[in-house]
Amino acid sequence: MRLALVAMGALVLSSALVNAQALPEHGKRYPRLVIRNATIVPGNGSPARGPFDIVVEGNRIADLVPLDPVAAREGRAKHPAGDVVIDATGKYVLPGLINAHGHIQDERAGLPQPLEYEFKLWLASGITTVRDVGSDVKKSLALRDRSNAGTLEAPRFFIYAVFGQGFGVTTDGVTTDRVRTPEQARAHVRELKAMGVDGIKVLGIDRDIMQAMEDEAHKVGLRIAHHTGVEETNAWDDVKFGTTSIEHWYGVPDAALKDAVQAFPPTYNYNNEVDRFRYAGRLWREADPEKLGKLLDAMVAANVAWDPTLVIYEASRDLQRAQAQPWYKDYLHPTLEEYFRPNPANHGSYFLGWTSTDETFWKENYRIWMNTLREFERRGGLIGVGEDAGFIYQMYGFGVIRELELQQEAGFSTLKVIQHATLNNAKILGQEERLGRIRVGYTADLIVVNGNPLENLKVLYPIGVDEIRDGKAVHTGGVEWTIKDGIAYHGPTLLREVKEIVAKARANRPEK
Repeated sequence: MRLALVAMGALVLSSALVNAQALPEHGKRYPRLVIRNATIVPGNGSPARGPFDIVVEGNRIADLVPLDPVAAREGRAKHPAGDVVIDATGKYVLPGLINAHGHIQDERAGLPQPLEYEFKLWLASGITTVRDVGSDVKKSLALRDRSNAGTLEAPRFFIYAVFGQGFGVTTDGVTTDRVRTPEQARAHVRELKAMGVDGIKVLGIDRDIMQAMEDEAHKVGLRIAHHTGVEETNAWDDVKFGTTSIEHWYGVPDAALKDAVQAFPPTYNYNNEVDRFRYAGRLWREADPEKLGKLLDAMVAANVAWDPTLVIYEASRDLQRAQAQPWYKDYLHPTLEEYFRPNPANHGSYFLGWTSTDETFWKENYRIWMNTLREFERRGGLIGVGEDAGFIYQMYGFGVIRELELQQEAGFSTLKVIQHATLNNAKILGQEERLGRIRVGYTADLIVVNGNPLENLKVLYPIGVDEIRDGKAVHTGGVEWTIKDGIAYHGPTLLREVKEIVAKARANRPEK
């Protein structure tokens, strides 16, 4: 009997040792990492399921081991061994979020801003991949390569060069600083391809230049993101020429106006951003529903995706909310704080004389815009998620989570919203065979969340949420672990480091 008790005790001790393996170190990749007892959200729109043990070997998902729920709950489940273990009991595991509209920014309005501030905020928010659509391309390509090599604490980057900006274009031995002809457009596309970019970001562009640029981009295998504006081209051109994704929204209602041009007042000046954004808030109401429906069908047929970035214009419908976001207290860097102040010299800092009438028009704008997005997906369209942070009161990472909330407000289920930010964004990048899903063989981009984001997307905010549990107020939520390419980053550690960066920058800020 005594020997039996000793043997039983040894067995219990051995089981305890197996189940109490070490947590991963922040910023390290292991030969074999196991995430135990996880409820997973696959990323493809299908419901949550679990519990599973997720086995990560190097930077790949090696296995998804289903567990008996009762045995897992009672601590009797047999788990695969790992070099390190993350206990996900009571937590949800999602694919790493993809930000389809980001900007790598080491300054704002000429004031230096540390890259680590931005990168840590993205990782702390569960973002493992960023499509950069406008930055210093040569610098960003080097950062992309360092991230891919695992030597930079940052998300994975896909670098899209802004077409026609910052590069000389050479044709027939003559170098110019601007693309003026279709032949120069083609030469510039080839130049960008040779630099190693992943795609092209297009701003205001004439139709013949756009046609040549897109044709050449398709030939050399570059994807295209189009920030349409009030210009000659609109979403019909994206359909005709084969744009990968429409950014924001301008070109969609523009292509379905009841009249040929929006009803601008005679004093309107597009380069005056107060004018530009004030009357942008009146655009959707002028779109013809029948024309709009035909356009949506054409976008679906041409595989033109839509990355709406609802979040970046939200201040236009509620300025007071935008200026008082709770994370500003500890995490708003002084460079961003200064850039956000109303100032005609800074893009997007246009809130001079902003009125309740402007906000009312923008509220209607959002209602129509959101209904159109829902209709686009109903007809088979592909919707992504991006934030465009660094402008208009939006902070890196936090903006992506707020975008998820706004897409839920638009009428999408939380399962679909998460799919937009994972598998759909992977499709926009052309990476759906390795990113955006929790599936064996896929890249190990995963986030472990302290809560159920299908019930409350706010648990994805890195600062967490306050909840009532068993009659008591508790603080919970947040991304506990962001695993990018198999490297485990501890969310609370990242957030603490960001807080220290901001506190130091504030302390060293020169007095005015």
